[in-house]
Amino acid sequence: MLERLGVRFVAISLVLSFAGCGGGGGGSSPTGTGSNGAAGASAPASSPTPASSPTPASGATGTTPTLAAATPILDGTTLGDTNWPAGVTATGGTGQPVSGLNCTLRSTSYTYAHLSIYQNGKLLSLPQNIGMVEPTMAAPTGCAYPVHTVDASGKIHMDATTGASYTLGQFFAIWGETLSATNVAGLTGSPMTIYVNDGGALTQYTGDPASLVLKPHEEITVMIGTPLTQVPTYTWTDPPPFDPNPITLVYGGVVGATGTWPNGNTATGGTGSPVDGLTCAPNMSVLYHVHAHLAIINNGKWLATPMNVGILSQCTYEMHMHDQTGIIHIEAPSEKTYTLGQFFDIWGEPLTNTNVAGIQGDVVAYINDNGDSRRYMGDIRNIELTSLRDITLQIGTPPVSTLATYSWYEPQ
Repeated sequence: MLERLGVRFVAISLVLSFAGCGGGGGGSSPTGTGSNGAAGASAPASSPTPASSPTPASGATGTTPTLAAATPILDGTTLGDTNWPAGVTATGGTGQPVSGLNCTLRSTSYTYAHLSIYQNGKLLSLPQNIGMVEPTMAAPTGCAYPVHTVDASGKIHMDATTGASYTLGQFFAIWGETLSATNVAGLTGSPMTIYVNDGGALTQYTGDPASLVLKPHEEITVMIGTPLTQVPTYTWTDPPPFDPNPITLVYGGVVGATGTWPNGNTATGGTGSPVDGLTCAPNMSVLYHVHAHLAIINNGKWLATPMNVGILSQCTYEMHMHDQTGIIHIEAPSEKTYTLGQFFDIWGEPLTNTNVAGIQGDVVAYINDNGDSRRYMGDIRNIELTSLRDITLQIGTPPVSTLATYSWYEPQ
């Protein structure tokens, strides 16, 4: 089955940083580099104390808060305690137009605003995957609304290619949650106050919350109940910028240095029996057909993945590689969730946050969905292989300075 992926050139100018965001990011900084350090830092992240446990005001509702010193944060870090499930509610955006916004193939350039929601002084994490519609057999590329979340860091990603402006009300409509002066996603209490941090200038917003415009690099703080005496702010270590020169992927080709791994599965990989519930068949009935890309970089050296992973003489697994370009083919009789860990299990190689196919060291993972990039902070085995997703695994040093983009061939 042929599925044309087309040629994708990802714009260089993805704006992915709260530049100078000691006060909400101020003006823009060089693409993909946070103001608190080099992109790609591999230090583990944790919820910062100023963000997780701000100081509530001492009783008086009229107290004007001050702006706290900026807390360094790695992109992708979960901020706050879980209060809502991931994704949208039953009344949110599932692909239909919402509040004048359409769900389409992801853009090639994004910026973001940051939203913090506090209830009685406790930070609640903004759920991931608000406004994201995953691929299906009917729509193998899935779609995204022009305002959405990809993690629980509080960042609201916004399409930067259209020149359009978006409001907090549109985001909540996509989420499927209430937003008013008395109700924020089901949270009620008095008082309810909103502060906006724009480049270090903290001001109270007193208008209709739904009409609040989401401006790039601003930090919006919503307080329900006991107010804060200090409003947290962050400096971000963001993903690296995109390489302006796409890599052309040719069927049967090679990307990276060969010789690290032999072709095919290892002795502990798939031998024809199901692996993690994924089957191997001589003539697979293909109803769900998508592709992702994997790049493995060790101490600055790009390593070519082996060919014929998941392909045996008697059968082919639902997930496999034909060549050494890094493209992972998913050709299956039914729609389901596929993960990077499943691919490595079929291959027969280990995959942890400190071991990639036998190469040991601290692993930093980046995900790029057509220009919507982020650092992945969880167990890398759980990274989902969705349509057109690029995954970069960086092992050791130096950190990658750019994320590759690709001109895709028409996979077989």
